[in-house]
Amino acid sequence: MNILILGAGGREHAFAWKIRQSPRCGQLYVAPGNAGTAAIATNEPIAVTDFDAISALVLERRIDLVLVGPEEPLVRGIRNHFRSRPDLAHVLLVGPDAAGARLEGSKDWAKAFMRENDIPTARSATFTAPSLDEGLAYLRTHSLPVVLKADGLAAGKGVVIAASHEEAETTLRNMLGGQFGEASRKVVVEEFLAGIELSVFVLTDGRDYVLLPEAKDYKRVGEDDTGPNTGGMGAVSPVPFADVDFLAKVDERIVKPTVAGLQGAGMDYVGFLFIGLMNVGGDPYVIEYNVRMGDPETEVVLPRLRSDLVTLLEAAARKELAGVQPEVDPHTAVTVMLVSGGYPGPYEKGKVMTGLEATESVISFHAGTKLAAGNVVTDGGRVLALTGMGATLEEAAAKARAAAEKVDFEGKYFRRDIGTDLLAYL
Repeated sequence: MNILILGAGGREHAFAWKIRQSPRCGQLYVAPGNAGTAAIATNEPIAVTDFDAISALVLERRIDLVLVGPEEPLVRGIRNHFRSRPDLAHVLLVGPDAAGARLEGSKDWAKAFMRENDIPTARSATFTAPSLDEGLAYLRTHSLPVVLKADGLAAGKGVVIAASHEEAETTLRNMLGGQFGEASRKVVVEEFLAGIELSVFVLTDGRDYVLLPEAKDYKRVGEDDTGPNTGGMGAVSPVPFADVDFLAKVDERIVKPTVAGLQGAGMDYVGFLFIGLMNVGGDPYVIEYNVRMGDPETEVVLPRLRSDLVTLLEAAARKELAGVQPEVDPHTAVTVMLVSGGYPGPYEKGKVMTGLEATESVISFHAGTKLAAGNVVTDGGRVLALTGMGATLEEAAAKARAAAEKVDFEGKYFRRDIGTDLLAYL
């Protein structure tokens, strides 16, 4: 089976790494890919939103299955595009249609979906520029802290947890004033839920689904969860406090009504569903939906998946997931992300990387890299995800940290405390 993965990050390198292990994988392509995917697949210099070029590539290379990594092509309707063309109707595609992708593309729409389907989530209200004064009045009476979210896609940076009413009001003004462009044309103001976060991952064919290993990621750039939010500084799987009883609540209260709600609305939802959760006193509440796998969570989820990923993807695309039960490795996976100096603010690219050959004790997933003049150089804010596997959380984390010390590039930074907060739950 010839397979095309769309995307260029650590998530896509992890997909390629896992798919390449399958005896059912024929030719493997990644568009546009990175230096890591270039070592195990053929990179194609095509943007993930260039649907015409992607379509031409699929026909030219006789692609049997397309796996969509990032959210933007899903929100823009790549599934709809493929289904609208008779010459592409035979191609299997893993990723929901544009209607289903609104779960991530519009936080306001997702909130309405949760209310309609009785899915537990924080109370919220949505405001636009014309209702700014109403929003400011609402904030002045809101309990603190308060969460403000840009409605649309903002590259993981459209969420602010305001500790004061003054900060909240300034944030609302800035967002509605164009801070995130079209993404903050609407702003969702949400109550703050006190608890601990984790994420649950689902692969669905639109009717049936399978649960993949859960994970906890670390969004803030600084240790002890300080500093601004990032796209993710590391992740851990499994999550010690997510026991059988808690995950059963997630399945019954959240996953089942979500999949049923999508099906009932007539959406062609075939693909991954990332459910960001808050564990509040043992009860799960939805913080957000993503319509694809997370990054860096994929880098800890896939190493724990023993089942053939190609078989799972094909079953989902053919709507044949009923009765499928993935096999999961009981070992712990811990990912530490190396990032460029200055990230998530301004940073420089093109820094030569060394020490990559000294990471044989972990799995290395390239995130923001490229090949230049025979060298691997940095090409993004998040550069390299290093995943350690171990019988214990401590062992896995120690492997990942040790590998992070060996790789070097100018401005390198990483958090050394990934997973340490979870030791109290063991």
